[in-house]
Amino acid sequence: MNRRVALKSVASAVAGAGLMAMSVAAAGSEQKKNRTASSARSRFTPFIEATDGASLFYRQWGAGQPVVFVAPWGLSCDWWEYQMTHLAGHGLACIGYDRRGHGRSSEPGRGYDFDTLADDLKVVIDQLDLHDVTLVAQSLGAGEVVRYLSRHGAARVRRIALIAPITPFLLKTADNPDGIDAGYVAVVQRALSKDRPGAIASAAPAFFGAPKNAISAEMMDWWRQMLLQCPLKVMVDLYGMFMKTDFREEVSKITVPTMIIHGDRDASTPIELTGRRTASLINGSQLKVYEDAAHGLPITHVERLNSDLLAFARS
Repeated sequence: MNRRVALKSVASAVAGAGLMAMSVAAAGSEQKKNRTASSARSRFTPFIEATDGASLFYRQWGAGQPVVFVAPWGLSCDWWEYQMTHLAGHGLACIGYDRRGHGRSSEPGRGYDFDTLADDLKVVIDQLDLHDVTLVAQSLGAGEVVRYLSRHGAARVRRIALIAPITPFLLKTADNPDGIDAGYVAVVQRALSKDRPGAIASAAPAFFGAPKNAISAEMMDWWRQMLLQCPLKVMVDLYGMFMKTDFREEVSKITVPTMIIHGDRDASTPIELTGRRTASLINGSQLKVYEDAAHGLPITHVERLNSDLLAFARS
């Protein structure tokens, strides 16, 4: 090897060593970055602790003005995934959480009353430091929102959307003669306590308004499985509790902008008993009636609901 070739080989070796060193350094930096990111992920806990120690699962998709979703009786925040995905894709921060005893939240064996559930909602809003919140709630969740407002005020709330609410009052009494007979409450509780999977399965067509509303067998099964994740005792206790709760006075004191959405084929919370009366009690509220929609309208009327919620959240 002559001197020129030798020098060239040395230079190539040095250059190669330099590239290798740079590659090793870059790899080390990337590994460090990955370790840091992994550590940050491991530190993130998707749970919020309630005032009595109950652990509440939550998720947040997107960024922007916050929209908090409160699920119906027996269901987790997975119920809202089609609405949350759509709104998060349009510049809003969508937060859903599992009610105590539901989904991934803990089952503390207590607190299945509206005061405690409203306090849980407050904890979610406060610990995430949310302001100018749009609250979206369905069925039982509407009761939690109403109790939150009457118990904690509207300082952090900009507007509310109540979908097929249980409000203002479901039970038949002397001053609510068109309500649901107390005997029916006991029938439902007995049916659940005897054969919960069978009772839920038999209710699925009416819940979604099938066959009038197209719904796949897989979607109905997804709904059934979500309900079965909620313990029987929790379902029975909450059902008896919300059926007898009178929100008429609380609803009449709501002052934030309110949109009520209800289907005219809803067998779970009949519109004449709930949605229309709730709208009549809230000054300035707007009622949107979905033709042929039943209680499961967030699935069967997903595009219309997503559009209405997006427009309302931006109003």
